[in-house]
Amino acid sequence: MSDWLLALNVGSSSVKFAAHPAASGPELLRGSVFDLVAAPQLTLWRAGEMPSTIPCPARVTDLRSAIDHALDVVFSFLDPATLLSVGHRIVHGGDGFVAPALLTPETVSALHRLEALAPLHQPASLAAIECVWRRAPDLCQYGCFDTAFHATQPRINRLFALPSGLGERGVRRYGFHGLSYEHAAEVLKHTYGGGGRAVIAHLGAGASLCALKDGISVATTMGLTPLGGIPMATRPGDLDPGAILYMLDALGMDAAQVRDVLYRQSGLLGVSGESGDLKILLASPRIEAAEAVTLFIDAIQRQIASLAGAVGGLDTLVFTAGIGERAPVVRARVGAACAWMGVSIDQALNDANADEIHHPKSAVRVLVLRADEEAMIIKHLRAVLQV
Repeated sequence: MSDWLLALNVGSSSVKFAAHPAASGPELLRGSVFDLVAAPQLTLWRAGEMPSTIPCPARVTDLRSAIDHALDVVFSFLDPATLLSVGHRIVHGGDGFVAPALLTPETVSALHRLEALAPLHQPASLAAIECVWRRAPDLCQYGCFDTAFHATQPRINRLFALPSGLGERGVRRYGFHGLSYEHAAEVLKHTYGGGGRAVIAHLGAGASLCALKDGISVATTMGLTPLGGIPMATRPGDLDPGAILYMLDALGMDAAQVRDVLYRQSGLLGVSGESGDLKILLASPRIEAAEAVTLFIDAIQRQIASLAGAVGGLDTLVFTAGIGERAPVVRARVGAACAWMGVSIDQALNDANADEIHHPKSAVRVLVLRADEEAMIIKHLRAVLQV
């Protein structure tokens, strides 16, 4: 077969992959390995076939074994000898990586130094790079960075109100989910004429929002790390810094305990005491579950208002990622809370998960877009390889 490209999107608990022809043409293969804690499963889609989901082998017990299994599956269908390049989603690029970069030992060493800023995600991405190197040492690999899309933001939107010396040492706002926002911006450009002043809500286990003006990132909810912004499955979102000092000083917790609370015990899970899975919380009769859902939705609508202010109004509202694409009740409640801004969602269209869910009289276009970070990785690969 002809040359092909592979996109690897490794999260904190899942491995997504997609294979495309090197030059152009329809997607060849797509899949994910997920549910690693409870019962690891593989979802696979091949061109011309219906998607299927099957249990993973018993050897798949953690993220590294999941990466290896994903590569085994890909190479069982596509010839590794004709693989031209692999592109990786890397969550944090810091100040040094604002465009796709060739991954070398020196590059990877620099990215390891950013692990403290994304401890759930950065090690996972770098593990995937090492897995590919182990199988194909001479294959060129490229990193595509979630932070890069936000490098266009005005300086004032990237500053914390901290001493300037800390900012010079990298303590500033970066923003994340950039590949998802970039994909949404591409769809807005090619299908909807650009979207004008848009707010995109990337709502999944990790969640954030971004304000775009004519496809360019202006402001976003996450900052230095993927902890900030709105509450997420297990992360708290914006938090009074004094709460962290109090946990350290008055409650006697050490840094490792605080880190575990912030990354693994907070958010929807922390408030509900039940689960970080919104689907479970929506079905739960417990008042704590309802409070967690309400807190999540209230944070989203307040951030939409704030981000609309950053771009001078709102023409387009986009929902994307797992919750954004598959939770009509969340979209409906967010839309109702934003009615004062001119948002009006059509119930029938929303319940049907249509691409456009706004009422004909809505002053704001409301869209549901499938997240496709892998497609953006492939696009970047084609650009740097000039194929």
